[in-house]
Amino acid sequence: QVQLVESGGGLVQPGGSLRLSCAASGMRFSLDQMAWYRQAPGQERELVARIHVSGYTQYGDSVKGRFSISRDPAMKRVYLQMNDLKSEDTGVYYCNAGFRGTTPWWGQGTQVSVSS
Repeated sequence: QVQLVESGGGLVQPGGSLRLSCAASGMRFSLDQMAWYRQAPGQERELVARIHVSGYTQYGDSVKGRFSISRDPAMKRVYLQMNDLKSEDTGVYYCNAGFRGTTPWWGQGTQVSVSS
């Protein structure tokens, strides 16, 4: 059973930075994609950033140029560097992982709050 554990959330002022980490364990295979999603109160969960084992990355429109996703070579850890944070970035950030076209695994989430 794949387990994902997020860390690095917290409270930050607008314009500040945070770095989220997600550690994957329990696999008997190598994951081929990992991603970060977020969910604000009363809103649907949305894609923040995704990275494939090939290195291909994809970002949500609202975070392009401010956030950067990266991974370790073994595809067991994924990171999200968040810069120039805005109040609208507030939400619970979830790590997601996939294998062979499916993305069924989710972490418990970590809260990110951007407020002065």
